[in-house]
Amino acid sequence: MAQLPSLEAAKAQARYIRKDLATQGRDISHSAALELVAKSYGHKDWNTLHAAIGNEARAPVFLGQIVPGHYLGQPFLAEVIDLRHVADGQYEVTLALEKAVDVVTFDSFSNFRSRIRKTVGADGRSADKTFNGVPHLILWD
Repeated sequence: MAQLPSLEAAKAQARYIRKDLATQGRDISHSAALELVAKSYGHKDWNTLHAAIGNEARAPVFLGQIVPGHYLGQPFLAEVIDLRHVADGQYEVTLALEKAVDVVTFDSFSNFRSRIRKTVGADGRSADKTFNGVPHLILWD
């Protein structure tokens, strides 16, 4: 069986699946998306996965996992290439992006990143935020 995500990450995966399928014209309920997430981790249904995850603190991702998200407002798809527990409920994650993203919003120059290292909580969001209150890194968004 695959390594289990945190409960918050599993729910975020369901939201992502639902949003992605909607862009393809395939609307499903949130509960159907939760069931798909459960099956992807080898469990028969959401309740079984939820029980397997339990209340134990877990990282929002695992090594080798492909994860979508946003970094400084730019969407990405990336592989988790390093993961370290740094404090209670905090994880340093290193991502190798499928395509480099430009993290500068000015028209006069660019700064492309192909790797990101950031500390995130169990919800997959960094504590540091942009001027408008959005976390720098959001996984499963």
